[in-house]
Amino acid sequence: MKSLLTTEGHKEITDRLSKLSEDSERQWGKMTVGQMAWHCQYPLKLAIANKENTSKGNWFIKTFFKKSLYNDKPWRKNLPTAPQLKATAPKDFIHESTILKNLVDEFAALHNRDIWHPHPAFGPFTKEQWGQLQYKHLDHHLKQFGV
Repeated sequence: MKSLLTTEGHKEITDRLSKLSEDSERQWGKMTVGQMAWHCQYPLKLAIANKENTSKGNWFIKTFFKKSLYNDKPWRKNLPTAPQLKATAPKDFIHESTILKNLVDEFAALHNRDIWHPHPAFGPFTKEQWGQLQYKHLDHHLKQFGV
């Protein structure tokens, strides 16, 4: 599985991000390209902040969905999104994509971080799993917009 914490995975994602434009059309779903760029920021911010949490998460999610976050099997189209990650208002593509590109770079620069706190919903991930999760999420949404 590719990872955003590797040089190759980071380069691939940044190259694909640079191919997006305000005119990029979605292949599925409801988000505009600006909303997608906004949506993709949260998982990166969560990992970068690396805050310790005491949440136990959801047993069902951790048991049945967690492994799909970092395995090689592509996610299906139109997966449900957590309410707080749904972009309901219009988002400016230029602004949001600039923030997203910076977060991708900031996350990739953490390849030497040793301590990764658990995800608040999915629990513990190894460094490798964090990198795979971030890559897979971005890959899914870049495919959504044809890049």
